[in-house]
Amino acid sequence: MRIILIGNYSHDKQESMQRFAEMLNRGILNAGYKAEIWKPDIIVGALTDKTTGGIAKWLGYIDKYIIFPLVLMWRLRDKKLKKASTRFHVCDHSNSPYLKFLPKDRTGITCHDVLAIRGAMGYQDAYCEASITGKILQRWILRNLTKSRLLAAASRLTLSQLENLSSHQDAKKDWRVIHLGFNAKFAPLEIEQRLPLLVKANVKTDVPFILHVGSDQPRKNRKMLMDMVAELGTQWTGNIYYAGQGIGDDIRSHAKALGLGERVFSVVNPDHQTLLALYSACEAFVFPSFSEGFGWPLIEAQACGAPVIASMIEPMPEVSNGTALHADPTKPKEFAAAFLKLKDQNFRANVIRNGFANASEYSVDRMINSYLALHGLMPNNS
Repeated sequence: MRIILIGNYSHDKQESMQRFAEMLNRGILNAGYKAEIWKPDIIVGALTDKTTGGIAKWLGYIDKYIIFPLVLMWRLRDKKLKKASTRFHVCDHSNSPYLKFLPKDRTGITCHDVLAIRGAMGYQDAYCEASITGKILQRWILRNLTKSRLLAAASRLTLSQLENLSSHQDAKKDWRVIHLGFNAKFAPLEIEQRLPLLVKANVKTDVPFILHVGSDQPRKNRKMLMDMVAELGTQWTGNIYYAGQGIGDDIRSHAKALGLGERVFSVVNPDHQTLLALYSACEAFVFPSFSEGFGWPLIEAQACGAPVIASMIEPMPEVSNGTALHADPTKPKEFAAAFLKLKDQNFRANVIRNGFANASEYSVDRMINSYLALHGLMPNNS
């Protein structure tokens, strides 16, 4: 028995999806089954030095949507792959067009979110705008995705949204929620471990700070942290750090307008250890997103001992299981009030303790067992 995982095109630089495929691969192997990853080769895409955008995007489409399907059809001529003992799993919903080239009853897919799909269809609450070609691509992805028989959604919200978009009926359909497991180790770093990492990242270690992790996409609602701090006024005089994508002119202008220009900083694309140090040292992790498919940083922060204040919009409450503080992402006063609650040391300790307990639920072993069950399998080493 083996499971063949369909991974992502390397030139697309979708590191989180590549890590997810590798995590599934390791977990399946550790469970006692054979596993391997198939993904589109960089062939036509090698004709340009660029990897994304412009001509590189269109050359990549040839590799992904013309050449790779031909490769799949060629490989599936192998009689061994036609047996029930071989299963297939597409690791990213954006690759749903591959489903029509794989055996329907033996192929599953993971739907991490439907943000781009809903954005392309005009849903404003997705906060994901799409170009004309992007709208065509996302509708193609949705059409194939909703025909899948075996599907794992990363959250109850994602599953619900996908079901609302689907008009395809199949009595054999098995769609279920499988929460993801950590793709790396997240745990608190002691002061002596994190201090040199923070200093190297130019973090002012003598000043308390709140933290946000993620991109500058509008749905991430980064300005909320500054609005929250402005609401706090003299009750809190610490700094704000944005980890991930660097801060742009809009953030700098907003900070200046609020009188926070000297208190807003960024740590661009921190490595894993530096990220652990930031989570471990922050006074609070603030995650005010308007939309997410899952919301990884929330439980990463909890696993590192940071109290979390997150948006009350799903799936954040689902992911925190009620262990984080939640507030309306359009109301800075609510975020500020939640932050002030953490001044009570007993309350703060309880939030952190509950966060640890919640984060422990997102284990890789649990996720792998759920994926094996989706395919009608059980761990051989259980």
